[in-house]
Amino acid sequence: MKTSTVSQHPKPAAAAAQDEYYPGPKSVALFEEEQKYMTPGLQSIALFSKIAVARGQGSVLEDEDGNSYIDLMAGIGVASLGYGHPEYARVMSEQVSRISVGSFTSRHRVDFAKRLASITPKGLTRLQLYSSGAEAVEAAFRLAKSQTKKFEFIGFWGGFHGKTGGVLGLLGDEFKVGLGPLMPGLYSSPYPNPYRCPLGTQEEHDCAAHCLDHLRTLIKKTTTGALAGIIVEPIQGTAGNVIPPKGWLQGLRQIATESGAMLISDEMITGFGRTGKWFGCMQDEVVPDIITIGKGMGGGFPVSGLVTTDAISQAKPFANPSGSSSSYGGNPFASAACATALRIIQEQNLVEHSRATGEAMMKKLREMQERFRFIGDVRGRGLMIGVELVADRKTKALLPKPICRVLFDEGLRRGVLAMSYTPAIRINPPLNTPVDVALEGLDRLEAAMEAVRERFKL
Repeated sequence: MKTSTVSQHPKPAAAAAQDEYYPGPKSVALFEEEQKYMTPGLQSIALFSKIAVARGQGSVLEDEDGNSYIDLMAGIGVASLGYGHPEYARVMSEQVSRISVGSFTSRHRVDFAKRLASITPKGLTRLQLYSSGAEAVEAAFRLAKSQTKKFEFIGFWGGFHGKTGGVLGLLGDEFKVGLGPLMPGLYSSPYPNPYRCPLGTQEEHDCAAHCLDHLRTLIKKTTTGALAGIIVEPIQGTAGNVIPPKGWLQGLRQIATESGAMLISDEMITGFGRTGKWFGCMQDEVVPDIITIGKGMGGGFPVSGLVTTDAISQAKPFANPSGSSSSYGGNPFASAACATALRIIQEQNLVEHSRATGEAMMKKLREMQERFRFIGDVRGRGLMIGVELVADRKTKALLPKPICRVLFDEGLRRGVLAMSYTPAIRINPPLNTPVDVALEGLDRLEAAMEAVRERFKL
């Protein structure tokens, strides 16, 4: 029997009065104590909020002071089932009491592999499991090298595939400055952003076509003719949940085939219903050679993986004994997380729920766009939504980061957690967030925007 997604989500507490202090003193004290021991460089949202979390239920987080927050980020797409899901908690508790580590076969791993093969793009039925997104991407690169006997890779401006040495060179922003030298054979090409195309902004500009033409030229004039793979996010997450034009992924599929390269779809964020379809590549009806998966796949447990075809999976040295494995990948605890999360997503129809809830949120956000001149763009698929803040709609100059930081703080004081501290707001709530809770979160974000408008006369 299907379980109601709404019944598992308590109503969040009323938004805080404007003069209440968020976070509270207990959170701040714990945060400051931890800072004595942690290295710098924690996630921005943790540093800016100074929240010490105590518990979570549904789509609501509670800190050590008892303050509650509607969560519009889900650990950047990780908490696909929200927090404290009773069935997930039951299975995980039982599993950890039995066995948690080891590479042997387990019932949960078999269950997950079979379920996954029933929802992936056609022909992609071979699975290997890892611990982190970067580890899975690195494995996908090893597989592509094994299959093609080539060694070059292309990513895209604004892309993010991890911070390890083998993929650091494909980070499409300034993050990698000061971290060289980079791995040779890595190249980046422009990613088509319909709102602000990197190759032009005129009204009749075909951004996707121009970016595809640029890619063909790059392959011809910059690579050594040894292209093993093209890796792409169907929707770019870190760049601001950027949705490429229709036909972009199909064009990449064609170029990869022409070049004898593997098309790798990085589905870390876009997978498992986040975009309103099982995988982001399905939005453009494209079948990649390899997909990388993670984040929401384990319902919060740190697990990742790759999926490919039977033929490609046989390529050596990837297919040699221990050639594709990982010490923690696919252990009984991780497999229980994956099998249970996927079963719940299926049984509770959360892919469709993601699509419908996302549509309701997009409608609300477009109404907000009419009210606030500094909302330049609203875009989204399912529960992967982006809101771009601008100082001027005509020039599309970004809203200054200090103002965005104030927006984040104002949201925090009103009991909503969103990645609103940059001009490219990312909204990724848990997949089973009830529509009324999601819209309440946007109401609180709207109130924060009103406060920022009044303060800065926007």
